[in-house]
Amino acid sequence: MKVLLENARVIKSHQVQKADVLVENDRITQIQPEINVEAEQIIDVKSQLLMPGLVDIHVHFRDPGQTDKEDVVSGSAAAVKGGFTTVLTMPNVDPVPDTPEKMTAMVKHNQTAGSLHIGQYGSITKKRTSEELVDFKALKEAGAVAFSNDGNGIQTAETMYQAMLQIKEVGLPLAAHVEDESLMQHGVMNQGTVAEKLGLPGITELAETAQLARDLEIARNTGAHYHVCHVSKARSVELIRRAQRDGVHVTAEVAPHHLFLDETMISMDNPMMKMNPPLRTLEDRQALLGGLLDGTIGMIATDHAPHTVEDKAGSMKTASFGITGLETAFPLLYTKLVKPGLCTVEQLVEWMSIQPAEIFNLKAAGQLEVGDVADLTVMNVEDEYEIKEADFASKGINSPFIGQKVYGQTQLTMVAGKIVYQREG
Repeated sequence: MKVLLENARVIKSHQVQKADVLVENDRITQIQPEINVEAEQIIDVKSQLLMPGLVDIHVHFRDPGQTDKEDVVSGSAAAVKGGFTTVLTMPNVDPVPDTPEKMTAMVKHNQTAGSLHIGQYGSITKKRTSEELVDFKALKEAGAVAFSNDGNGIQTAETMYQAMLQIKEVGLPLAAHVEDESLMQHGVMNQGTVAEKLGLPGITELAETAQLARDLEIARNTGAHYHVCHVSKARSVELIRRAQRDGVHVTAEVAPHHLFLDETMISMDNPMMKMNPPLRTLEDRQALLGGLLDGTIGMIATDHAPHTVEDKAGSMKTASFGITGLETAFPLLYTKLVKPGLCTVEQLVEWMSIQPAEIFNLKAAGQLEVGDVADLTVMNVEDEYEIKEADFASKGINSPFIGQKVYGQTQLTMVAGKIVYQREG
């Protein structure tokens, strides 16, 4: 089947160019200023942005085990509505993918129920919260694309050391949720004057930075690819920057909410502002953006964490951590970074597509050249719209960004040549 996308502003080779794009079956076969060819489907893109499909290496689909919050079907619908064509799902599910049999079953379920490319993390330890390492080689052979215990940090240095040694041998990244549980003290937001004013228990920055410093030294010693999830502190950015300068194989991600929200925006006990790591300070936000701009942080990942209405009700003391993010990520980033001139749209595509695909060795993702798999996204960045609860495809509506007006609404998402989302109207 041939699909012709006409009159697009195509983002490729780090620049925007006017072009038509021809897709035949699952491949891009032409990118030219004008293409005259018969096609089964011709779509006038109307000068909107056409870019490689977005890539999110950090999502929670809750499937299996918590499908009242999200499942592969609803998570996929949210992803493609947000312009994503590839996501990697975290292993904090039940059962945990800690054996080849469980991994095989999850990979098969992702493929049959999903509407985009879904890569599956394997856990680092059995049941994800123990200190017993999994069989990394067997899990890779069963389909694992990386390893993480996300939701929990690895608490002992010896376990992390052995994990890095073994994961290095299989050639995949280790993605770390850096959190020293002994320093959490049942906190629900950043430790500081705002928490004190609200009478809420705080989380010290040391819960993140102390474990990060430990892990960076282990990564230095082992040579493993160590990836830092959802960086939230200025000190963390500096630790990562120094390690990279020293030749440590460390990469990092930042979530949109840590770029755009901070503790001063929490004026009351509001569960929608409860996430882990917590929202930090304005200075931390500025350092995170600086780390993104100078390359210390190589990608943006949503940490999409949907919850039921009940789980996010009441007080921050009892509500679940997390924010739904797949459908709001690109518009928030475009509106708050590109529109004010803090970065270019080409840089945004680097952080949201090209670099996550390269860093995690996702060979079919983040590409937009003739011969590549046709994973494409079309975005309308000219018209403003409001983020509305009723418009979410995700089961989770737990977003503090509801009501904000943004630019960058997904018009079309194509996965392997198949249109999996097209906005009506």
